[in-house]
Amino acid sequence: MYNTLTPQRILSIDALRGLTILVMIFVNEVAGVSGMPQWMQHMPAEVDGMTYVDVVFPAFLFIVGMSIPFAINKRLAQGERQVTLQKHILFRTAGLLVLGVFMVNADDGNEAAMVISIPLWSLLFYAAMILGWNEYKGQARSKTIILRFLGFTTLIILTLLFRGGNDGTEHLQPKWWGILGLIGWAYLFACTFYQISAGNKWMMGGCIIFCITFYILGKSDIPVLQWMSGQTGHAVHTMIVLCGVVLTLIFFDLSVPKTIERRYVEGILFVFAILLIGYILRPYYTISKIKATPTWGFYSAAICCVVFMVVYWIIDIRKYDRWTRFLQPAAANPLLTYIIPSIVYAFMKLTGLAFPSFFYDGITGVIWAAVYVILVMSAVRLLNEMNVKLQL
Repeated sequence: MYNTLTPQRILSIDALRGLTILVMIFVNEVAGVSGMPQWMQHMPAEVDGMTYVDVVFPAFLFIVGMSIPFAINKRLAQGERQVTLQKHILFRTAGLLVLGVFMVNADDGNEAAMVISIPLWSLLFYAAMILGWNEYKGQARSKTIILRFLGFTTLIILTLLFRGGNDGTEHLQPKWWGILGLIGWAYLFACTFYQISAGNKWMMGGCIIFCITFYILGKSDIPVLQWMSGQTGHAVHTMIVLCGVVLTLIFFDLSVPKTIERRYVEGILFVFAILLIGYILRPYYTISKIKATPTWGFYSAAICCVVFMVVYWIIDIRKYDRWTRFLQPAAANPLLTYIIPSIVYAFMKLTGLAFPSFFYDGITGVIWAAVYVILVMSAVRLLNEMNVKLQL
């Protein structure tokens, strides 16, 4: 093992994941509401600034980072070989990339050139996704193999059926990786850095500096380094994940005995350190989620650190945890929760159904978005009871 981590499950990490998903669903629904102030929307790319909406995606990345040391060390503690561990990491990355590409292309299909409509294609994709990545605990091995085979075969057929572009000649392709794909790349790079560093938080800090150096070089005018320019976003995303890894090591690595007070002091010092780096870089790179700038990344990571420390104090130290039960199904099944709004949207497009127009107007729209969050979270709980639980 690389680290000796706290053996008990950290409820506050799950709660933070659940809260992030809750906010994600809310802001995505509010995005279609008219009359919303700027602070409830993504900041435009050309503006040097950010809103709470711009912290949702980094929060996902940060939580991925917090989970990496627990996941890798648990597998190693169970006697898993390094080869098997690397296969798991690569399979998980590949799954996120594939799903991300499918979701991106679902918004860019040319129905006139396809055998089936885009909404039907999307619904079949989500059905195949559930079949392929469902957690079949307690099921016969033969049944699991058949269902997974059906899911992956359907994905192959849908790949062959897809046509995009204005002339309908484009095949399924990664025009960009989508949110899931971006998380997949950052997860892969962060797992690699974590293992190379053997779980040493100081070396992880060096990896964070490496990511930002990569970004700076990629944005330079040096001709020989121009190949790096298209990968700078991955560098910033990976940096955010690594910040999550470092905070986990600060709070939960038992190799050095610490009081809870010392954990918080180190956590606060880490927050000041990444805020300082972001502040130093800001004159050169604006704050922009759309452009994935390092200042945005560091400020977002600092916010995530502070939020986690507050949540950890409330839930794991003060034991005020009953309220987290509402979040648990979504926290344990983030992928399933993530795709439910897309499934609803595809179904409504296919059937021609639509929510009333006043659902997307002013304060009524905000209230509906809050209700929609509750409905989606309830749907996840119901699906869990039906043994639908996606795991990547």
